[in-house]
Amino acid sequence: MMLQILFHVLILLRIEAALVDRTFLQNAKAKGAVCLDGSPPVYHLDRGSGIGINNWLVHIEGGGWCNSVPSCLVRKNSKQGSSKDMAKQLNFSGILSSESQFNPDFHNWNRIKIRYCDGASFTGDVETVDPATKLYFRGARIFLAVMEELLEKGMKNAENAILSGCSAGGLTSILHCDNYRALIPESAKVKCISDAGYFINAKTIFGASYIEDFYNGVVTTHGATKNLPLSCMSKEKPGLCFFPQNIVQQIQTPLFIINSAYDSWQINNTLVPPLSDPNNTWRNCKTDIRNCSHSQLQKIQGFRFEFINALTEMGVPSSRGYYINSCYTHCQTEGPTWFGIHSPILNKKTIAEAVGDWFYDRSQFQEIDCPYPCDKTCPN
Repeated sequence: MMLQILFHVLILLRIEAALVDRTFLQNAKAKGAVCLDGSPPVYHLDRGSGIGINNWLVHIEGGGWCNSVPSCLVRKNSKQGSSKDMAKQLNFSGILSSESQFNPDFHNWNRIKIRYCDGASFTGDVETVDPATKLYFRGARIFLAVMEELLEKGMKNAENAILSGCSAGGLTSILHCDNYRALIPESAKVKCISDAGYFINAKTIFGASYIEDFYNGVVTTHGATKNLPLSCMSKEKPGLCFFPQNIVQQIQTPLFIINSAYDSWQINNTLVPPLSDPNNTWRNCKTDIRNCSHSQLQKIQGFRFEFINALTEMGVPSSRGYYINSCYTHCQTEGPTWFGIHSPILNKKTIAEAVGDWFYDRSQFQEIDCPYPCDKTCPN
């Protein structure tokens, strides 16, 4: 049965997806806006048409972070730290699809995917390059330089604009939301979407502050302090200002958060990182939540409770939307889970329908799913 479902998903992706050529950022090296290895960053642009010709959706790729020089050196030689081996073409599906039956509200917009090669959600900026490591921590420069090029390519005439992203890219869309708004014409409708980017400051199953320490390393290594929100930096340690729960209250631009309360990346890396499970007693549970023991499920349900508190404890303005389901997954906008029969359903809406209604002010959407395992619409 699982193989049959996977087969149908792959067929759907082949039908839906369109191949979009890569573009190397012009004048990247002159601006110092380069990947970890010094190579120029890449984006993929699929032009809009018809009534969408002046609408722009910029989507940031995900891919984790590096939090030390050794881990960034490893990343430097991969597609997450260098553009040298990035694919010449990329499939555009989900929120990036050009087909109305798969992407009803944004299919005819200018759709851009920015590839991720800096390792710090586009926040780093260190002027000096160590001659021994030859690592460039320049993510903030990449973000600005790509935006400047897109503005010249027509985004300066935007009537509607969205900054979105998945995972580390979803965190980018939160951290840079107001910066993006400031670049777009004041007359335009501008909003942000974060998919699986609401990473919370939760402790491990043994009470260790693993993810907090990890984020502190990211901020320190990449020199990200000056690019984090001042409203947070004035009262918190720098690493804490990498967590959305500490910064979203100060974001002025409307923001929509798409996340699972059982985010599989966070369960695997925040709640139960590998070092906290040396005997692999959680391996089967982390692979498939249906394999979890009663005690393991209790821990995971506790994580859900903590996630919801981190999302709502300070109150949620009416301009903000959220779609918090109970699927054991990570990232839901880039493929068939965005819209159609493979999308989860929350309050009778797919993810695409909820986001589209919110963006165009057709209706608000602030919904949190019931606890696992009540939701039978999860495709996985």
